Amino acid sequence: MDFINTTYLALFSIICIGFIIGNIKIKGISLDISAIIFVALFFGHLGVSLPDILQKIGLILFIYTIGLQAGPGFFDSFKEQGKNLVIMSVVIVLSAAIIALLAIVILDIEKPIAIGLMAGALTSTPGLATAIDVTHSPLASIGYGIAYPFGVIGVILFVKLYPKLFRINITKEEEDYETKSQSLYEEITRSHFVVENEGAIDKTIEELRVRSMTKGVISRVLHKGKAFTPQNNTVLHKGDYIKVVGSKEALKRVELLIGPEVDVEIPLGAQYMIQSFLLTKTELVNTPLGELNLLNNYNASVTRIRRSGIDLSPSPSLKLQMGDKLMIACSKENTLQISNLIGDNKSKLSDTNFFPLALGIVIGILVGGVSLSFGNSITFNLGLTGGVLIVAMILGRVGKTGHVLWVMSGNSNQLLRQFGLMLFLASVGTKAGSTLVETYSQYGIKLFLIGGVITLLPMILASIIAKLFFKTNALTFLGTITGSMTSTPGLAAIDTMTKTNAASIAYATVYPIAMVLLIICAQLLGLFF
Repeated sequence: MDFINTTYLALFSIICIGFIIGNIKIKGISLDISAIIFVALFFGHLGVSLPDILQKIGLILFIYTIGLQAGPGFFDSFKEQGKNLVIMSVVIVLSAAIIALLAIVILDIEKPIAIGLMAGALTSTPGLATAIDVTHSPLASIGYGIAYPFGVIGVILFVKLYPKLFRINITKEEEDYETKSQSLYEEITRSHFVVENEGAIDKTIEELRVRSMTKGVISRVLHKGKAFTPQNNTVLHKGDYIKVVGSKEALKRVELLIGPEVDVEIPLGAQYMIQSFLLTKTELVNTPLGELNLLNNYNASVTRIRRSGIDLSPSPSLKLQMGDKLMIACSKENTLQISNLIGDNKSKLSDTNFFPLALGIVIGILVGGVSLSFGNSITFNLGLTGGVLIVAMILGRVGKTGHVLWVMSGNSNQLLRQFGLMLFLASVGTKAGSTLVETYSQYGIKLFLIGGVITLLPMILASIIAKLFFKTNALTFLGTITGSMTSTPGLAAIDTMTKTNAASIAYATVYPIAMVLLIICAQLLGLFF
């Protein structure tokens, strides 16, 4: 069997065995897809090696899909709790740098090895590149190689054991996260009112400016026993009943404008219906809802929009996103036209256009390669991971540029993420496993212990600070840990523990900050100590 076939055989053998071991549960704990890296370590020790290109491709796919998913929620998350997450990230990186400094000063560890240990313990390739550049010594690579395996394994074990050690109920944390996410938006509800206020009688909905004045939407009117979907020129008569959809505050304003709330249910009528329509027309992405002009064109009214499990108020300025579910009250005869306008094609959500994917990755790689110089001795670039992550987050937030749709469906994103992750874990594991025993034999346990301390102590310290000073959701905290440790395998371990994107958003929030701070710390240690 030639080398190429052996490589393929080894790759998929590692993945298969990894999945088998990952499904084994001991006291409720399983490694899931993270088990692949442990299998890869063993294969690497046996002499199996995988091409570096597999690691790069896997890393790019995983980080890019994470960025696309995290992008829409990143800015809201940063505004809401960015300060706390950044503080925890700074604590982790600075404590790692202080431990490396103490190793130089107290334990007489050579400076290049100590800086390499720090970069390896935080699994940072840009940190290693900085260490080599600033020390001009290959010893930094040795320190990196010693600390890296436990840097990978230690973070995975920490995030897996954290819920058990601190008695965290992941299901409850997921519910708390979803509740808090929804609290950022006003809860959408519905009520019925009778037209009694003198200022509203015999006035059209347009004259009353109901939507702009109250933020509520009149979805139905009952006049002389006949129910219908109103238009802007619909006149409200004394004694008419209206159904309004909106937040509690909006409904209070409607009561002040129109009349008191009543316990009446307005029938739909034989010719009217309320139906959900799925937005799958790519040309409508980022289009303000008001531009659809549904009321005038189809005598239809959008009562609410459901996005990522959250109900949104259908304001005219709200920009539509792929996969939005629009609840629309309309006549049965217009449902087909509305369906054609919106798209309403579930199968289209599973389609993946690889052109935006490839183009986004190309932009990310180019951005990551741009270097910035600060003086004669300090240079910085985002690197492959940082460039791809930041570009993906921006594109995920933008959603669409011209005819190019950057976002993809949840299923497509998950498939590409899992595929990239498997390639990455298998490649990283075999590389680390190939030198694990030899490095230990050459340098003994001392450097391994220092690397282990640099990995574990900052995470423990951050856990204590989070418990004492911050009321941070456990999933968000674990995402902060992996982002601060620049640990993609660690994020992968959390990814299998939850269905929410809490960890991904936290990871994306702190990763760029941690990476920049780590590079600065490596340069300061190399230049001044």
